[in-house]
Amino acid sequence: MNLASYRTLGRTGLRISPLVLGTLTFDEPEWGCDQDTALRLLQHYVEAGGNTLDTANGYAGGRAEQTIAKFLRTTPSVRDGLVLATKFAGNLHPGDPNGGGSGRKAIVRQLDESLTRLGTDYVDLYWQHYFDRHTPIEETIGTLQDLITAGKIRYYGLSDTPAWAVARAASLAEAHREAPVAAIQVEYSLLERTVEGELFGAARALGIGVTPWGPLAGGVLSGRYTRTGAAESGRLGWASTRARLTENTDALLDALHEIATAQRVPVSAVALAWVGHRPEVTATIIGCRTLEQLESNLASLAVTLSADQLATLDSLTAPALPFPFAFLDHTGADLAQGGTTINGIPSRNWHPSH
Repeated sequence: MNLASYRTLGRTGLRISPLVLGTLTFDEPEWGCDQDTALRLLQHYVEAGGNTLDTANGYAGGRAEQTIAKFLRTTPSVRDGLVLATKFAGNLHPGDPNGGGSGRKAIVRQLDESLTRLGTDYVDLYWQHYFDRHTPIEETIGTLQDLITAGKIRYYGLSDTPAWAVARAASLAEAHREAPVAAIQVEYSLLERTVEGELFGAARALGIGVTPWGPLAGGVLSGRYTRTGAAESGRLGWASTRARLTENTDALLDALHEIATAQRVPVSAVALAWVGHRPEVTATIIGCRTLEQLESNLASLAVTLSADQLATLDSLTAPALPFPFAFLDHTGADLAQGGTTINGIPSRNWHPSH
């Protein structure tokens, strides 16, 4: 498999690469990369066959979108072949309550601003960056449908949104025979698997694509970290990173290093391959600061994990899912299945007369 092994996104005809180039690090010299490096990353990704870019209005205060615009100006022939995705909801106008969020006024303004920064008249995929608890989902979806009709966006998706809101949005679109929710973005990695419950379930049931972010858990699974800590500068100073460096993580890192050594690939490639093996995952969003990191991430496309390796990694990080999942797996199965095994799920006979 390679970057040109395209997949369709959800119940749409949109073809995207299995690895999406994220741009959170672009023009963030303190912890990301400068603009010149970002331009080289874009060039390398596209030359390798990648066609999907993920950005947001709030990344580097809008500078990430401007970096993409500079790339498109220097290589204008690639625009039509790219799937360009950006996001709304981030408020870039302090003091203005309608400067961000997912209301109609905010979305229309944010899209116009993003199009200006990107130097284009449309985006292929427009994401709600995170759920807006103050705005009815009906208003958000209705606005996005109008923007599709206006030709300013082609498809839309929902990032960091509760499963109930995703289901509501998808149901509204289906009931009105309008464009479907193409995909959801969720944090997903070997160290963050709680989405395997409600959100993955919603995606399967509704035919929605999944494009995870944070597949390397903020760099913890990149290969930079070992039992002795960080091998190089990175995000160790971030509280979210330090919180993940636990004894359980040490055991996981040991397993990842063992598999990576056996396959002669970077640790990050193994961690990314694990994310990509999930049937719910359409494509994984990667982020990088250097060409070396990008190459390490791309190496994941050539990694095949055995059943035993998958089982080992799964067992080390199995999530504790919220109610009712554990109940249904045990008590619910016993109550309904009468001691039989159905679709591989065993049960005990609970009836007191037997």
